[in-house]
Amino acid sequence: MTMATPPTTNWGKVPISTVYAGLYDGPHATPKPSNEGPVFLGIGNITEDGHLDLSNVRHIAEDDFPRWTRRVEPRPGDIVFVYEAALNRYAIIPEGFRGCLGRRLALIRPDESKALGRFMFYSFFSEDWHRTVARNTLSGATVDRIPLTSFPTFELNLPPLHIQEKTVAILSAYDDLIENNSRRAAILEETARLIYEEWFIRYRFPGHGRVPLTDSKLGLIPEGWPIVTASDAMFVNPKAQVRREAEKPFVPMNALSHNSMLVSAVESRTGNNGAKFRNGDTLFARITPCLENGKTAYVQFLQSEDAIAFGSTEFIVLRSRTLCPEFVYLLSRSQPFRDNAIKSMSGATGRQRVQEGCFIKFLLAQPPQELLSAFGDFARPVFRSVQLLADKNDVLRRSRALLLPKLISGELDVSDLNLEVEELAT
Repeated sequence: MTMATPPTTNWGKVPISTVYAGLYDGPHATPKPSNEGPVFLGIGNITEDGHLDLSNVRHIAEDDFPRWTRRVEPRPGDIVFVYEAALNRYAIIPEGFRGCLGRRLALIRPDESKALGRFMFYSFFSEDWHRTVARNTLSGATVDRIPLTSFPTFELNLPPLHIQEKTVAILSAYDDLIENNSRRAAILEETARLIYEEWFIRYRFPGHGRVPLTDSKLGLIPEGWPIVTASDAMFVNPKAQVRREAEKPFVPMNALSHNSMLVSAVESRTGNNGAKFRNGDTLFARITPCLENGKTAYVQFLQSEDAIAFGSTEFIVLRSRTLCPEFVYLLSRSQPFRDNAIKSMSGATGRQRVQEGCFIKFLLAQPPQELLSAFGDFARPVFRSVQLLADKNDVLRRSRALLLPKLISGELDVSDLNLEVEELAT
């Protein structure tokens, strides 16, 4: 790739309406929720970094689906975006998706003969496009809004199709690696969860045939496993001190995932007001709806075992006392553990919080230390691999973020580029 000054010839700004096959608005109402069925997309499903997050979705009934797709039914390759409130959020509808647009969402159907959908998608993250959106945004009493009536006149800076193809190949190579790493991390975490359930819920641990089951207040449990409370087995909000003046890692609530152990963003802050934690601790959201939505994390990103970080005041920190750190995290993700915490919530509607005393009410069978040690030997490298994959993705995202504006503007000339896709992101 070479630098081009000015951008590669034959680039030109065109109204976006000249390169799409259609622009569609979502419904201006909300259907009745359903326990299953097609997805009703919401703003929360469109991430800031351009992904469709379907880990926490609202469903609509099959009988309602025709009504809510009367204007348009999203199909693979369409670009869905938020036009009100949380602007500059875009995602591509993937293969296999079946659902409809929610409120404040719109959809572009690219005309691939005139502009590649993925090139358009990447263009939406350029500074030039963001300036265009900012110039045309209407500020309302409560939220900002992109007027869809004038959206078709917004201009995109487009090169010839062969340049678009090479640009898309480069950026897609990064996206594919990131997606593959994310998928591997999810599989590893799921593997750890399944082994945890097999050993400590179904009691099919190594050598289980030699240990008879005996009746207890928890039902049948392995003989010799005492029943303990969660407060006996783990420390709840263990005491720690950090200096107020020094900058240190800080984890906000929005950095916790609904379905993964990973912390997505770590800030650097002074102060010491909030939950204190170290590597091996579990962060457990205590406030509604974060707890119900599954926000939980395993801490393993600190540079040393002695390092202490802090985070949201709405975290409960859980630390192993008689278990092992990985066991505590997987236990905290189990539905019975979460249900016990949810039942203890009190406070004003919408701001209810878990009461720390609830953990003394949760009972579990305490496994023997040799079995916990064996589980730790299995789970520890699995957890570490999940973090290493996340670290690799952070590097890939930073590289992609540096390349994207230069490629989309034509500052980097790719007209003579002739590399295999696998080489592009290495």
